[in-house]
Amino acid sequence: MKYDALAAPRTDAIPPHAFFLVSAVFHYLGPAFAVLLFRYVGALGVAWLRIATAALVFALWRRPWRVLFAATPVQRRLLLAMGAILAAMNSLFYLAIARLPLATVGAIEFLAPIALAAIGLRDVRNFAALGVAVAGVVRLTEVNFGGDPLAYVFAFANCALFAGYIVAGHALARDGGASGIDRLGAAMLVAMAAALPIGIRDALPAFGDPRLLAAAVGVGICSSVIPYVCDQLAMARLPRSTFALMLALLPATACVIGAIVLRQIPGPTEFMGIALVIAGVALHRTDKAA
Repeated sequence: MKYDALAAPRTDAIPPHAFFLVSAVFHYLGPAFAVLLFRYVGALGVAWLRIATAALVFALWRRPWRVLFAATPVQRRLLLAMGAILAAMNSLFYLAIARLPLATVGAIEFLAPIALAAIGLRDVRNFAALGVAVAGVVRLTEVNFGGDPLAYVFAFANCALFAGYIVAGHALARDGGASGIDRLGAAMLVAMAAALPIGIRDALPAFGDPRLLAAAVGVGICSSVIPYVCDQLAMARLPRSTFALMLALLPATACVIGAIVLRQIPGPTEFMGIALVIAGVALHRTDKAA
């Protein structure tokens, strides 16, 4: 499917960095609300409800099954891969934040994408930006590096899958605008089916309580619709190296959201890490050749 000519003028008038900032906020706002649901619905159940909500929203909005039917074998493999990544990544992320502070998981999540940023770097300034951002992530991570070892296995596995999401997401966004969103919707349908066997049992309590189901739907919209759509709109116009380095903002966002919603108040060392992360992003210069 080609770029939607009607949508292009509306989205192109907005700087791609603005879409990224919206994504950065909602990337952790939804999960923070999800943590509040964990006392009623298991982590894997909340993860599946998040994915299912997004899949249904995309189905009603974009009718993405048309993309699956029209795709070439290569495109279909990409959609299946993205769906598998989304299913596994969301499930592992929720298992991690059920055991660790949101800021810690956010910091770990960033460690793999930073390697993607390095691929596109071309000058000393960008290497310096990368070093400053990594130093901030290390400060954020080492504060809470203890406790449940399995939780860190989940967090680092989610981190690796997040790198895969960036690579596959840029492939989906290659034609820009609505085309990438349609492909994302198709991948979300795949993710809903892939995560069903591991998440449906934990999700069952939500179907017996309208309030829990409404809360889970809200989590899905905040977590998997708004940020992923904004990611596609940003990825379509930003080099992969630029997008990957801007993800350094996510640990800082996680700290702020965790403090406001979950009362996970960061200390002086965490604040130092946030400052370093923001400084790294500010120092970064876009490599248009990447």
